[in-house]
Amino acid sequence: MGASVLVAAISSAFGVILLAATAYLSALLRADPYIGDSGTLSVVLAILGALLLGVAVYVAAIVTANTFATVVAGRTRRIALLRLIGSSARAQRAELARQGLVVGVLGAVLGLVGGTAVAAAGVGVAEAALGLEGIDFDLVRGELLLLPAAIVVLTTWAAAWAGSRRVLEVTPLQALGGSQERGYAEVSGRRGRHVAAVALMVAGAALLALGVVMGLVTPLGVIVAFVGGILSFTGLSIGSVLVMPPVLRLVGRAFGSGATARLAAENALRQPERSSRMAIGVVMGVTLVTMFAVALETVERVLAVSAGGELPEEMTTIIDTFAAIMMGLVAVSAVIAAVGLVNLLTIGVVQRRRELGLLRAVGLSNTQVRRMVLLEALHITVSATLAGLVLGVVYGWAGAQSVLGSVQVDPDGTGPTFSLVWPAVPAGPVVAIVVATAVLTLVAAVVPTRLATRVSPVEALAVD
Repeated sequence: MGASVLVAAISSAFGVILLAATAYLSALLRADPYIGDSGTLSVVLAILGALLLGVAVYVAAIVTANTFATVVAGRTRRIALLRLIGSSARAQRAELARQGLVVGVLGAVLGLVGGTAVAAAGVGVAEAALGLEGIDFDLVRGELLLLPAAIVVLTTWAAAWAGSRRVLEVTPLQALGGSQERGYAEVSGRRGRHVAAVALMVAGAALLALGVVMGLVTPLGVIVAFVGGILSFTGLSIGSVLVMPPVLRLVGRAFGSGATARLAAENALRQPERSSRMAIGVVMGVTLVTMFAVALETVERVLAVSAGGELPEEMTTIIDTFAAIMMGLVAVSAVIAAVGLVNLLTIGVVQRRRELGLLRAVGLSNTQVRRMVLLEALHITVSATLAGLVLGVVYGWAGAQSVLGSVQVDPDGTGPTFSLVWPAVPAGPVVAIVVATAVLTLVAAVVPTRLATRVSPVEALAVD
C-alpha cells in the first residue's frame, strides 16, 4: 500500500498548493490596474481553481480504485480460503475499506504538512522573483487547508470500497485454484457494465456540446462542459476493458512477431482488466496535460485577437505566469497517474510469478522475460499516449470554447458578441508529453523487470 499512501499524499498536497496558488493569482489580478476590474477573468480563475481540485480528486480516486482492484485480484485465493472457513464477503470488503481509510489518513496528513510548506515557500519565491510589493494576500486560512485533506481521506476510502467490489464475487470454491484476473470472454459478457459505459460516454458528449453552446453566451458554460468531460471519461474508464485491449494488441504488432513481442501483445487481450487499469492511468495523465496545454494556448491567442493583435506586456506576463502555474499543477495529476502505472505494473509482475516461472521453465531466458515485461509497458504507454493526445485536444478545445465563446473578439466592438474558438495545439508540450511517456516506460519497467527474473523457475512454480 506504499504507492497508495504516496498517491493520497500527493493529492492532499496538490489541493493545499492549489488553494494557495489560486488565492495568490486572484490577489495579483485585483492589484493589476489593467485587469483588476475584469469580472470575467475573476470568474474564470475561480472556476478553474475548483475544476483543478475536482480533477485531482478524480484522478486519485481512479488510481486508488484500480490499485485496490488489482490487489483483490491477487488475493482471490486468500479471500476464498477465508470464505471457506466462515468469513463473509462483506467482512472481507469492509477490511479492505478500512485499509483504504488508513491509507487515506496517512497520505492526507503527509500531504497537508508538505503542501503547506511548499505553498509558503512558493509565495515567497514568487514575490522575490516578480518584485511584487503591497499585494493583499494571506496564505490560505488554516481551516481551509483541512478541506483538501478531508476530501482525500473520503475519496480514498470510497475508492477502496469501489475497487474491492470484486470481493463479493469470490466463492469458497476458488480456494482450490490460483489468483488470476478474469479472461476476455468473461469480461466481454458483462453487458450491464458495458451499457452503463456507453450511456455515460453518450451523456458526457452531449453535455460537452451543450457546454460549448452555452459558452457562446456565458463563461459558466465551462461548468457544464466539465461535467460532460467527467461523465464521458468515466464511461471510457468503465468500458476500457473492451476499448483498450484491441488497441494494445494493434500497437503490439508494430514491435515485431517474435515470441516475446507476441506474448506481450497477447497478455493485453488475455487479461484485459489488468492491462486496461494500467493504460487508463496513462490516458488520464496525457489527457490532462494536453487538455490544459491546448486550452491555455487557445486562450492566449483569442485574448490577443480581442486586444487588437498584441497583448499588453503586463497582461502577457500575468497570463504566462498563470499558464506556468496551472501546467505545473496539472503535471502533479499526471505524476499521480504515473505512480499508479508503476505500482500496478509492479503488483502485476509479483502476482504473475508462477506464470513467469513457467515461461522460464519452458525455455525463455532472463533477457527474454525482461524484454517481454518491458514491451508490455511500452505497449501500454504508446497506446495510452495516442488516446490521451486525441482526448486532450478535444477536451482542451471544448474547455476553451465554453470559457471564451462569449468574449468580444472584434477589437472595435462592432462584430458579434460571441465567436468560435479553434483549437491551438502547441508543439512544445506535445513533444514533452511524448518524451515524458518514453521515460515513464523505462522507469516503470525497472523494478518489474528485476522482479520478473529474481526468483528461480523452481521457486516460482512452487508459489501458492
